[in-house]
Amino acid sequence: MGKKKKVGARRGRRPTKRRRLPIEHWSHSSLMAFLRNPLAWHKRYVEKIYDTPSNPAGVIGRAGHVALEHYYSGADKETAKRLGLEYLRSVGDFEINFGRATSARAKKAKRLAMEKDYLQAVGFYLARAPRHTVLGVEVSGIARVPGYALPLKAISDLVVESRDRPGYVDIVDHKFVDAFSKSGAEKPLFVIQALFNYFTVSEMFERPVGKFIVYECKKRRNKDGSSQMRRYVLDYAQVQDEFAVFRRLINDATREMQSRKIFLPNPSDMFEGENSFDIYRLSLVDDETTEQLLDRE
Repeated sequence: MGKKKKVGARRGRRPTKRRRLPIEHWSHSSLMAFLRNPLAWHKRYVEKIYDTPSNPAGVIGRAGHVALEHYYSGADKETAKRLGLEYLRSVGDFEINFGRATSARAKKAKRLAMEKDYLQAVGFYLARAPRHTVLGVEVSGIARVPGYALPLKAISDLVVESRDRPGYVDIVDHKFVDAFSKSGAEKPLFVIQALFNYFTVSEMFERPVGKFIVYECKKRRNKDGSSQMRRYVLDYAQVQDEFAVFRRLINDATREMQSRKIFLPNPSDMFEGENSFDIYRLSLVDDETTEQLLDRE
């Protein structure tokens, strides 16, 4: 009688190697991109291709952040406003998604409207700018947190001394919007962003973090004369259950990213749907993993 083979043994089979993760850390923007449109995420955060034009609202928002960065770093209001406007004007037409405005004349009119919205929004904010004891402006950091599959990266607009908790710091975020958020501080996007910032600020400043404060500033004047600003406050002590959910989300997203073999487009994505479908149609993302998967079957 011949020798019996061991059950499950396969001749020449190599040990399975753990696939290397394609990114080094998660950020709020990369996580949201991965959940919304994995193919667009792969293009930007793995392939490092940054050619997708920004919507006018995004450009205005970045210009507003430039202005506030200079203001809270010590510049006077007019100087801060001018520096933000210079940034907005420096953005090339090819970097902006003008939508239906395709002619040179239409694009020029759109840019003038963007400048008007920017000047109005920043003017509203600086007219009654919140006062803080500022410890850091545009604070960028990476935190390596036990229990998380990947490090976390975040940029905090401001890190300030807490007004009601001695020894604590608070995090301030600015948003320039067309309409105020309905859910306020409980909005899931706010909570997820707040937790990214919590871990990075905790590690960098080595002090307890009390609150995540969001100032929303409307770009268009309210017809009823009401305030153009709204303040939302998320107290980290009151969202302790969200920390466990956040950790599970990060680790589940990491496992999904590691196991994903192919990336499909999301044509319904209001931000990058058409672009992701073009990537898929033109096979701009390497499909080697797809071929390997088919070879195994």
